Amino acid sequence: MSKFYITTPIYYVNDKPHIGHTYTTVAADAMARYHRMIGDTTFFATGTDEHGAKIAKKAKTEGKEPAKYADEIAAQFQMAWDEMNISNDGFLRTTDKAHKKAVQNALQYMYDKGDIVKDKYEGLYCVGCEQFKNEKDLIDGKCPDHQTVPEKMSEETYVFKMSKYADKLLKMIESDELKIRPQARKNEIVSFYKEGLKDVSFSRKNVKWGIQLPWDKSHTAYVWSDAFLNYLTILGWDGSGGILPPPYEGGGARRAEGVEMFPPDIQLMSKDILRVHATIWPAMLLSLDLPVQKNMFVHGFFLIDGQKMSKSIGNVISPADLVKRYGVDATRYLLMSPTTFGRDGDVGYEKFDEKFNADLANGLGNLVARSITLVEKMQNVNIRMKNDNSKTDAWGKEEFYHKVDVSWSGYKDFIEVLEIDKALQQALVQIKFLDNYITSAKPWELIKDNDERVGVVMYNVLERIRHTALMLWPFMPETTEEIMRRLGLDPNTEKTKDFEELIEWGGLKPGTEVKKGESLFPRLEN
Repeated sequence: MSKFYITTPIYYVNDKPHIGHTYTTVAADAMARYHRMIGDTTFFATGTDEHGAKIAKKAKTEGKEPAKYADEIAAQFQMAWDEMNISNDGFLRTTDKAHKKAVQNALQYMYDKGDIVKDKYEGLYCVGCEQFKNEKDLIDGKCPDHQTVPEKMSEETYVFKMSKYADKLLKMIESDELKIRPQARKNEIVSFYKEGLKDVSFSRKNVKWGIQLPWDKSHTAYVWSDAFLNYLTILGWDGSGGILPPPYEGGGARRAEGVEMFPPDIQLMSKDILRVHATIWPAMLLSLDLPVQKNMFVHGFFLIDGQKMSKSIGNVISPADLVKRYGVDATRYLLMSPTTFGRDGDVGYEKFDEKFNADLANGLGNLVARSITLVEKMQNVNIRMKNDNSKTDAWGKEEFYHKVDVSWSGYKDFIEVLEIDKALQQALVQIKFLDNYITSAKPWELIKDNDERVGVVMYNVLERIRHTALMLWPFMPETTEEIMRRLGLDPNTEKTKDFEELIEWGGLKPGTEVKKGESLFPRLEN
């Protein structure tokens, strides 16, 4: 058994949750569920980033105080993740008192060390990104992400000596001690480092909505220096440099030890925030005399029918919209399966509908219903399912069993390197295989002829459905558990089993009583 600590970014509360936030969070949830399934001590962290000039400005336009506005949006994120069946072990808000105190302690440590100094900072500042921009970052003089002209800003600030750690971090990234994937993103960051890493502003003098610097209360912490520390404070860290978090006091059955969990094993994020995560954040950890994160995995953006999501276009999709149309588990599947994880993906309701019908309604749902109906007919003529211990099917073919082992091997390999769409493909392989197997074996004719071989055929089918459901468990937990119940299994009992025992052939009891139930995924007609 080992530990697994995974994080999403903490989401900025300038707007309610949308499909992009959901994509990252469902991916992290699937990874956390998988690692719990294989027996790893697991901690999954998410939350909301609530300070900064942009939030203060947004709250003002809404006619609200920043704290009240942040409360409302943070609650929407928490409700969205509850609705999406997200199994996070912690949810941190940067307005939490313990977090704010820890940030002050950490910045004081870095200041006392000489890594934060008073200076004057000049540059082009994008309020939307909460970042200073270089001229080469702009397209036609505008921020490419927000299509706005950055403000020319010159102000008194406290600067973090990030350049002090540039050489060490570059070596760590090049050697994969600090891994960045996909490879193209690593290459991008290496190139950025080689251009020369500059020091960065770490405070704002005229922004009141933030955490005050402990040694100079006329300044508040720059939003990134505040937000990044959530990955530590969510584990119970108090801001003490050189000291890892104490034991985490929560999580019930998923209780994890803070000291054991840090640093993060995987940090998921979209490509627009990679640069700051690959520079400011690990440099802060080195300044705090703490280990850096192990692996940053960067996914792309969703395009909606070929266009970037935009309020003005009206193509923003919320998780609630998806759940209303497809249900929770189908939404989780549709987000994870349509595109290579790590690249941009083009989605939309028409594409989602097509995939829902093909993979879930006509695929998994139809297979389960069809198979259980055949078993009920078989049992009506007093033929019982049986497991052929010779490791062959009813006709002596061994490929039936061999291909399950091969699929599990591929599935585990794909999950470990976050090729999530390929891991899901292994489940689709099982469905297609079983459809062909049933068509070839013609169990309905065997039942009609009262042929005892149908007992082995249908055991093979249902046992392979069990394996298919297990592959889907991290992605579609409610559906998997419903399939288990229909196969006569207790999901709570299955959860207690060792993973290798769980995926052995023969987990389904011969002669089990099956239950048909309602359609898992009714076909969408419109």
